[in-house]
Amino acid sequence: MTNKTSTSNKQTKEQKVSLFQKIRGNHKHQQYLFVYICLLLPIIFFLGIRILPTLFTFNVGFRDWNLLSSGPHPFVGLENYVALIKDEVFIKSVVNTIVYIVFGVFGQLLFGIIVALLLHKINRFVGFFRVIYFIPYVTSIVAISWVFQWILMGNGVINDLLINLGLPPQPFLNSPDQAIYVIIGAMIWQAIGFQMVLFLAGLENIPQMLYEAADIDGATPWQKFWHVTVPLLNPTIVFSAVIGTINFIQVSFTQVMNMSVDGSGGPLNSTITVVVYIYQLAFRQFDLGLASAATVLLFLFILALTLFQMKVLTRKFDY
Repeated sequence: MTNKTSTSNKQTKEQKVSLFQKIRGNHKHQQYLFVYICLLLPIIFFLGIRILPTLFTFNVGFRDWNLLSSGPHPFVGLENYVALIKDEVFIKSVVNTIVYIVFGVFGQLLFGIIVALLLHKINRFVGFFRVIYFIPYVTSIVAISWVFQWILMGNGVINDLLINLGLPPQPFLNSPDQAIYVIIGAMIWQAIGFQMVLFLAGLENIPQMLYEAADIDGATPWQKFWHVTVPLLNPTIVFSAVIGTINFIQVSFTQVMNMSVDGSGGPLNSTITVVVYIYQLAFRQFDLGLASAATVLLFLFILALTLFQMKVLTRKFDY
């Protein structure tokens, strides 16, 4: 019996040694082992930091969960979602978020491609102009928000200029009708540099011979732009639209918190977004159940909007 056990242990050790020696002596196996380890680390990270918290959020959305309560958190089903649908402030935040996306993303794409086309045409000081337009994108959002708030206040630079021109001063951020568009303008101005870089990369990959062929056919500048430039920039436009949409939903929190009158989406909730609304539910009202339900709805909204953009904007062109 002892001999059988010792023989079995010996065979196991030989197998382990042979496997170790096999990996140690084979460079190809070492490469595979290194690749699998490198792939495993991001998977563990996403499971622990992204996937599990997301699943936990779905779970909390179906419970009556007060952040300050240490007691049980009973399952309430769809009550949180029904309460959100009946909440006028939540509906207002959804409408405002759509306004941010529609005007903001369109403005980013429009001014980004205009600046990229202008920079693509010049041959001198290209690097200088690229840096000038890109600096706002890497500048602190909080700093930019406060600068805009300062120049747009009642006795700020813009109103002083309007008065000198004989025009009436404007309330800007103090107006329920103007505030949201002022914040959108600030966000567009800051994001132009990022969009410019994307479109410049796309323009530089368009073969010049297509423009030469269009010139031979007698195409006008507008025809060349619409029938050559835009179709070949389609992948860049899709990517920019998707990234711009996600950024507008996320970044609008910082802009609204620092530019709105009361720091919570005012005046009269005219600038509140879904992200700001979720923050107020979770960290001011301490209702984690409602906040999680709103987060789930926001996740589904972003997913549906992204799929819609990719379906509508993605087209195939043959040349």
